[in-house]
Amino acid sequence: MIAGPASMLLSARGISKHFGRNAVLQDAGFTVRGREILGLIGPNGSGKTTLFECLAGLIPTDSGEVQFRGGACPPVRRKECLFYLPDGIRPWAGQSVAWVLRFFAAIYGRSPEEGAALARALQLEALLSARIGSLSKGEAKRALLALGLLTPHPLLLLDEPFDGLDFRQTREVMALLRTVPAAGRTLFLSIHQLTDAARVCDRLVLLSKGRVVGEGTLPELRARAGLDEGGLEEVFLALT
Repeated sequence: MIAGPASMLLSARGISKHFGRNAVLQDAGFTVRGREILGLIGPNGSGKTTLFECLAGLIPTDSGEVQFRGGACPPVRRKECLFYLPDGIRPWAGQSVAWVLRFFAAIYGRSPEEGAALARALQLEALLSARIGSLSKGEAKRALLALGLLTPHPLLLLDEPFDGLDFRQTREVMALLRTVPAAGRTLFLSIHQLTDAARVCDRLVLLSKGRVVGEGTLPELRARAGLDEGGLEEVFLALT
C-alpha cells in the first residue's frame, strides 16, 4: 500500500550540483514517503548517482535543502536517518562473505539468524567461504544487498540494485525488497532499466539531464504526460 502525504519521510528541494561548468543536478526536488519503494529513474548520465551521493552527504551540493520527518537534516546528520549502498563497491575484499556478513551484523546489533536468513534469501550460502574480491558482479551485488538490508536506518538508498543479476535473480530480489516496507523501512532505488522500475516501485521520480521531470505513481505520471495509456518508457519519453 502506498503511504499517504502525512507519512512524508524525507523531502529534498532545490538540489543543484556543478562539476566545473557541467550542471549535473539542477534544482531537483521530490519527497520520499514512509514505507514505500520509490524509484529514481533515468538513463545513465542523468545524475542519479550524484543525487544519491548528495543526499547521503558524501559530496556537497551547490544549493538546496533536505528535511527528514519535517525537520532540517544537514549532511552531518544524514547517517542517522539513511544508509546509502553505492553500486560496484567491494568492501573488505580480502575477507570471506561469511566474515563480512557477521561483521556488519555485529556493527548494527543484528542477530546471526538475521544474517543467515538474508544469506539464504539472496542465495549466498554456497559463497560464504569465498572472498568478497573474488565474486562475480552478480554475486557481489547479492552480498552487498545483504549488507544494506542488515542496516537499521529508516531509509535505505540502493544504487542499481539489479545490475549484474540475471532474470530469475532479479525477480527473487524484487520479491525480497517488496517485503521491506511492511517491516517499517523505506527503499529509494536508483534504476535505469524502466521495466524493472515499473515492476517493483510504488512511486517514481523521473530524472533527465539533472532535472526532476515528474514524480508520482505510473497512472499519475501518465496523466501528467497527457497519455491515456502506455508504460513507463512511453511516459518518460513524453515528459522529456
